[in-house]
Amino acid sequence: MFNTFGNKIKIKSSSETEAKGLAGKIGEIYGETTPSMMDFEIIGTPEEDYALNVYFEELKESFWFDKELLEHLDNGEGAEMTLDGIDKKWTKDESGEWIEEDTSIKKNWWEFWKK
Repeated sequence: MFNTFGNKIKIKSSSETEAKGLAGKIGEIYGETTPSMMDFEIIGTPEEDYALNVYFEELKESFWFDKELLEHLDNGEGAEMTLDGIDKKWTKDESGEWIEEDTSIKKNWWEFWKK
């Protein structure tokens, strides 16, 4: 999942995406799943047992899609991920790789050069 999490995508036009008012909208991938193991609506008809969750900031809502209905725009450069209770932060670089940073190191503002 982490290779797609945070990627920006655009929803392709199809009868299903247009009926839901989602065609042409831009969102971020927030997850992936195996549809046969879950019980929720997937937009599209996946040929594989695989679907992606896309979050739309303007709608404050996410939907599950067949990957064929998604157009890749970028790798989500600058996306950040943290986990409660974990002193780490992950930031996506331009190639889509996650760069891990230890956030437990506390330093004074005047010691900005220290790592």
